Amino acid sequence: MSKYSAVFFDLDHTLWDYEANSSETLHELYHHHQLQGRGVHTFADFHNRFREVNAQLWHLYDHGKITSEIIRQERFKKILQPFGVADEALTAQLSEEYLNECPKKGNLIPYAIETLEYLAGRYALAVITNGFEDVQRVKISSSGIGSYFTHIITSQRAGHKKPAPEIFHFALALYEATANNTVMIGDNLLTDMAGAKNASIDTVFFNPDGVEHDVAVNHEIRNLSELCTLL
Repeated sequence: MSKYSAVFFDLDHTLWDYEANSSETLHELYHHHQLQGRGVHTFADFHNRFREVNAQLWHLYDHGKITSEIIRQERFKKILQPFGVADEALTAQLSEEYLNECPKKGNLIPYAIETLEYLAGRYALAVITNGFEDVQRVKISSSGIGSYFTHIITSQRAGHKKPAPEIFHFALALYEATANNTVMIGDNLLTDMAGAKNASIDTVFFNPDGVEHDVAVNHEIRNLSELCTLL
């Protein structure tokens, strides 16, 4: 795979440990706002409901059916609704605090630093993410990985979001790279893998849970450290 000169990474779930960082933040919010006394009887109930609603909303966003602002506005309303909580001030506060505090968490996917250390001396590295511009930059700063990347390309900056090929073309232009000498690494079969394929860029599917799928990818890994052998 020595033909590559540029390596593009997704951020959430690929380098930045979204699940761990989100769980820590939600645990803090649950206790700070005393949600147990408001009808959300256990943190597990709150956490499970968050994961369900969050996945639904991001699925709609990735398919272009809602905007990022809808996620911000509706997420905690939908989370608390089954518990009989209809407090708009509370849901707005939870949304603001979640977006402020979660990106400050620094948990990374195992072997992220070691892998970036290996790749940084050999390839031009970039992050391509559909996350919010302000939020994603805080995540990168908080986790200490900013120095590995020349560019952080968000959908807001590029004017297009994955899987649209335009966001990948935007990144290629910044690096004066071509699709033939670039590879994309990510955990999402639609936004990362199909998106890169739309731009004729090779793909490495990061699949730590071994999820079965029928999507054609160039390579598949379960641990980031495998990239040190692959690249």
